[in-house]
Amino acid sequence: MLTLKAAGLLDVDSGEIVRPGIIRVEGDRIVGVGNAADSADEEVLDLGDLILLPGLMDMEVNLLMGGRGENPGLSQVQDDPPTRVLRAVGNARRTLRAGFTTVRNLGLFVKTGGYLLDVALGKAIDAGWIEGPRVVPAGHAITPTGGHLDPTMFAAFMPGVLELTVEEGIANGVDEIRKAVRYQIKHGAQLIKVCCSGGVMSLTGEAGAQHYSDEELRVIVDEAHRRGLRVAAHTHGAEAVKHAVACGIDCIEHGFLMDDEAIAMLVEHDRFLVTTRRLAEAMDVSKAPPVLQAKAAEMFPKARTSIKAAYEAGVKIAVGTDAPAIPHGRNADELVTLVEWGLPPAAVLKAATVTAAELINATDRGRLAEGLLADIIGVPGDPLSDITVTRNVQFVMKGGQVYVNKN
Repeated sequence: MLTLKAAGLLDVDSGEIVRPGIIRVEGDRIVGVGNAADSADEEVLDLGDLILLPGLMDMEVNLLMGGRGENPGLSQVQDDPPTRVLRAVGNARRTLRAGFTTVRNLGLFVKTGGYLLDVALGKAIDAGWIEGPRVVPAGHAITPTGGHLDPTMFAAFMPGVLELTVEEGIANGVDEIRKAVRYQIKHGAQLIKVCCSGGVMSLTGEAGAQHYSDEELRVIVDEAHRRGLRVAAHTHGAEAVKHAVACGIDCIEHGFLMDDEAIAMLVEHDRFLVTTRRLAEAMDVSKAPPVLQAKAAEMFPKARTSIKAAYEAGVKIAVGTDAPAIPHGRNADELVTLVEWGLPPAAVLKAATVTAAELINATDRGRLAEGLLADIIGVPGDPLSDITVTRNVQFVMKGGQVYVNKN
């Protein structure tokens, strides 16, 4: 048995720091929290002035993209699947060492021959071959021809480049959509990602425009829900959000352009919203085509007001970064931005732990409590008074194994 001793620990549910912070770990589980007499056979790890938190969770990343060695303008055609997986190894390590012990990898949109690379990455991490967070993979994002995440950057001058298959997520009409969803599930996807509207950084027209018809959205939901999987939808526009919720989508990614009615529907139907707000401040669009810069200039300011309104209305909010829209390993910047934009630190930390765990139907993580996974991080100060300490994680344990100890 290993006992962690620190200055304090976060009780996520009460939003308070409990002092001192004492956690007992055996194997991959927490077996005790709080004061107790030391036993002779106990190993003690003194973490000094650190404050212990549950492992943080990022509900929207793409570990296969971004990071060192990538040319964003050319990697879509230059990088083969093995290159992408090898790049993901570094991204996964940086994410874990930043204190994020669970992530959702939301949707491949590259040529892979149908292989679900994020599923393979998660298996390698679980097997202990490489360091990384627990990965909840979505496989290939489902999108219509010419929709968001159908690579369109080459189509104007080089037709036929990067034409993706149904297995790789490009699906039109109910029959193709059923096949695409079933293919992802067959090969290990643990949720389904769909593009319900356009996006900022794709040549798909208006970012808020709805892509799929309601009939098509209902097919995606039907296929996923019958197999016990949730559906996450890239959705910006208010009308697209309303249609997605009405069709049974479980989780809205981004939602920058939501209005009060869309927010009310999220609350009424008990759906989730994943934040991704840091990119609205930090994403560099200076080298993007003018049409994309114009979309960003319109949408990014609205991201601030819509997330504050969603929080105040009682929407279930989970933290997500859309990394590499912000760099892998800088995931905590999302928490800092949310607090700077008016959300209480306790609520943001809950969004990165308890609510995120609920979103992925995980009952074994998200709190520092007996019986849960020993996914524990340590920060050099009280995050309730200074959320920026989450940028400086000093201790990382995942499943009882220590990956970082700078103390």
